[in-house]
Amino acid sequence: MASTPLPVLRQRSFGETARRDRWWLQPLLVFLGFGTFLVYANWAAFQGAHYTYGPYLSPFYSPELFGNSPHAWFGPQPAWWPSWLPFSPALIILWAPAGFRLTCYYYRGAYYKAFWADPPNCAVGEPRKHYIGESNWPLRIQNIHRYFLYFAILFLFMLAYDAASAFWFKDANGKGNFGIGVGSLVLTANVILLSGYTLGCHSLRHLVGGRRDCISTSPLCHKAYKGCSALNKRHMLWAWVSLVGVMFTDVYVRLCSMGVWTDVRIL
Repeated sequence: MASTPLPVLRQRSFGETARRDRWWLQPLLVFLGFGTFLVYANWAAFQGAHYTYGPYLSPFYSPELFGNSPHAWFGPQPAWWPSWLPFSPALIILWAPAGFRLTCYYYRGAYYKAFWADPPNCAVGEPRKHYIGESNWPLRIQNIHRYFLYFAILFLFMLAYDAASAFWFKDANGKGNFGIGVGSLVLTANVILLSGYTLGCHSLRHLVGGRRDCISTSPLCHKAYKGCSALNKRHMLWAWVSLVGVMFTDVYVRLCSMGVWTDVRIL
């Protein structure tokens, strides 16, 4: 029986490709954008100051479980805080939103390419010879994303409360009065952007309907599934605009607190 010899496939060397487009541009932009956010977020988290201004609370510090501001739930710095670690309310809670972002299906594909060159892009040679994917440790831990989703939804409710509180300003007598400042709108926009990102999560989409064999038998699950799917179509866009939004919200509150910016009252 006649046979046709197959060509021997040779593994590409690092960066080798037949692509003629600017394949390096996307991972470069992801590296710069995500890297900038990581540097700023770590810097802001360790500051432990200028995270509140009037009714405004930075999302990097919300909920403020312990702290010196009026937003703190349980009072000032706890006695059990390690003496060698600078105290910051953000360090107590940021593990939850950070874990949700870092294990996100979109972000995993993005930073695998941009930071680990695994691979740098489709049909481009990578600097390693063996592929294990997420089937072994330590990357198997990425499957915890579905559990971080529950924390992310809980944080949405708390940030929504912060946004609602941002419309109530205390007068000289300590009485709260309804008002609208630019910061009120910034905190509200931040919740909207984070909701678009979180509610379009692949894990939530599976949870509300994807796990069913016949989703049409449950009208409520079908509607929830369609809503998640609509957001999921632009999951990458929601991921980036919400990332910029949460960072800008912290910048806004911080600069107002420092007296660099003035919060303009609209009402």
